[in-house]
Amino acid sequence: MSLDDIVKDAGHRMDQAVEKVSEDFAGIRTGRANPQLLNRIMVEYYGTPTPLQQLANFSVPEPRMLLVNPFDKSSVNQIEKAIRDADLGLNPANDGGTIRCVFPELTEERRKEYIKLAKVAAEDGKVAVRNIRRSARDAMQKLEDDGEVGADEHDRYTKRLESMTGERVARIDKALESKEQELMEV
Repeated sequence: MSLDDIVKDAGHRMDQAVEKVSEDFAGIRTGRANPQLLNRIMVEYYGTPTPLQQLANFSVPEPRMLLVNPFDKSSVNQIEKAIRDADLGLNPANDGGTIRCVFPELTEERRKEYIKLAKVAAEDGKVAVRNIRRSARDAMQKLEDDGEVGADEHDRYTKRLESMTGERVARIDKALESKEQELMEV
């Protein structure tokens, strides 16, 4: 494996870590309806745990209301139960064919709890990015120690790796700042 391969692989893995943080942020509820909030919900469908997005369409007719339209109307009760059991603070109501989820206003205390969750998710993402950097630097150092690359080339790629790491950490910080603003919006 060359230095270029190591750096490209590290960059790809860092991008995945940033994407994971974005997914975690999407799962943190704000005062607005967001279908991504339901992404992690699994529904017991004919004895098999199935992701909710494979069983229904979502729409947002109002800023604080989410409609879930199941493809199979016989699964309405299982979907409603899964949403209720997901502990998202939603109380779904079903009219026999459609499930309405009204998002209650967030209290100041609850907003602060969600911001703490977002900060934990962001920190986990930054740690993942730094761990990827460390493993890439170890692999690059091994190539230099084995005499496969020179010190100058190693230094050049190390600087590239550092700038990639800084850029990914900055993206996570920017996403966190945006999520905090979204959560504090009343």
